[in-house]
Amino acid sequence: MEPKPWRDRIRDEDELLAQLNQLASESADRRAEALLEGVADLGTVADVARDLGKSWTAIDKAIKKYESKKATGTGATTE
Repeated sequence: MEPKPWRDRIRDEDELLAQLNQLASESADRRAEALLEGVADLGTVADVARDLGKSWTAIDKAIKKYESKKATGTGATTE
C-alpha cells in the first residue's frame, strides 16, 4: 500500500489542528465560567487562586480573556 501523498497528509493535519484549537477554545471558555463561579462563591479572584494553588494573575487573565471574547462575540447579529 502506498503512503498518502504529502499534500493530503498536510491537509489532514490542518483539519485536525483546527478541531483541536476549537476544542481547546471551548474548554477554556468552560474553565473561565467555572472560575467565575468560584469568584462568586469565594468572593475574590485571589481567594479562587489560593484555593486552586494558582497565581491570581493566571486566574484573572483567564477570566478577562473569556469576558473580552464574550463581549466581542455577542455584539454582531446576522439578522
